[in-house]
Amino acid sequence: MNRVYQEGKAFAKSYIEPYTDLTDKESRFPEESFKALGEQGYLKLLIPEEYGGFGRGLEEHAQACLAFAETCATTALCYMMHNVAVMCLVTHGSDELKKRVFADIIENGKFMALAYSEFGSGTHFYITEMTAEVNGDLTTFNGKKSMVTSASYASYYLVLAPSVEEGKINNWVFPLEAEGLSFELSEWQGLGMRGNSSSPVRIDNVTLDSTHRIGAEGSGQEQVFQVVAPFFITGLGAIYSGTALHMFEIASAHAANRKYPDGSALSNIETVQIHIGNIYKQATAAKAMTMEAARAGADGEADALAKILSARIFASEAAIECGRLAMRVGGGKAYNKALPLERLLRDAYAGQIMAPSADVLSVWLGKALTGQMIP
Repeated sequence: MNRVYQEGKAFAKSYIEPYTDLTDKESRFPEESFKALGEQGYLKLLIPEEYGGFGRGLEEHAQACLAFAETCATTALCYMMHNVAVMCLVTHGSDELKKRVFADIIENGKFMALAYSEFGSGTHFYITEMTAEVNGDLTTFNGKKSMVTSASYASYYLVLAPSVEEGKINNWVFPLEAEGLSFELSEWQGLGMRGNSSSPVRIDNVTLDSTHRIGAEGSGQEQVFQVVAPFFITGLGAIYSGTALHMFEIASAHAANRKYPDGSALSNIETVQIHIGNIYKQATAAKAMTMEAARAGADGEADALAKILSARIFASEAAIECGRLAMRVGGGKAYNKALPLERLLRDAYAGQIMAPSADVLSVWLGKALTGQMIP
C-alpha cells in the first residue's frame, strides 16, 4: 500500500484512537482528531499544489479513509465527506472561490461537509425541493436538508439547489456563518456512527452572491455524478473495508488471548477458526475490491464505475457479516461491550442505508453493466 495508507495508520493510532470510545459513548464529534488532521496536512490532501495542498487523487483519498476507518469509522466518514467537497471545488470551482476556501482550510484548519439529502428525496439526494430566488447577482435560498454530517463543526457546506435553467441544479458553498443557516443538533440519535454530528439544517432566507456557486449555471448534476459519486462511493467502500478489518483485528486477538483453565485458547476451537477465517476473507476481499476500484477510477478505465459500485456494495455488506461473526467469536465479552465489536457492528449497519443506499447502488450497478444511463 502507498505511503498515505501507512502514515494514515500511524496518525490514527496517535490522534484518532484516544477519542474513539468517547466519540461513540457521548455521541461526541471528534474535534481533537480533526484539529490534528489539519495540523498534519490531511485536510489538504486533495487540494492542488498550486493552492498549497498535496494534489493527490482518488487512490490516496481511498487509502486515507481506509487507514482512519481501521480505528474509527465516524472520523473516517466525516473526513471522507470533506474530501468529496474539496474535490468539487478542485474540478469546478472558480479560482477566486478555491483561493478563499482552500486558504482557510490550509491556514486555519477549517473543513467542509455535504448538505445534500432532503426529507422528500431520501437516498436520491440529487433531487432537491429547495427554492432559489435570483435577484441580480444574489440568490436567496429556502428549504431544509435532512442529514448533514459534521453539522455545526464544518465551516463550509455544499448545498444543492435549483438552477434558473429548467430541470437543472446548482452546487453552492454555504459558509457556516451565513445568516439564516441553523442546525437542529438534538435530532441525531444514530444506531451507529454516533459521533458524526448528523442533523437537519434549516435554510431560511440565506442570501449568497454568485461567487459561492461551484461551476457554471446548471452544472450541479454533472458534479454529482462525475465528482461526488466516485469519491463518495469509493470513500464509503474504504470506510466499511476498514471497519471489517478492525473487526478481524479485535476478534482474532480475542480468540488468541482468551485462555481456558487447561491453557488452551479460544482460537484452538475449530468453529472459531472457521469464523476468523471467514472474517478475514470478507474483510480483505472488500479492501482489495476497493483499492482496485480506486485505481481503476484514477486511471479512467472503462469499467471503473462498475468496480466502484461493486466495491461499495460488497464492503458495506461484508462489514455487517464480519460483525455478525465477530460477535460470535467475542461471545459474552462482545455482548457486554468489554470488546468494541458491538460498536463496530452498529457502525457497520449504516453502510447499507447511507445515501445512495446499497439497494439503489445495486440498481445502478445493473444499469452500468448493461450500458444504461444512471440514475
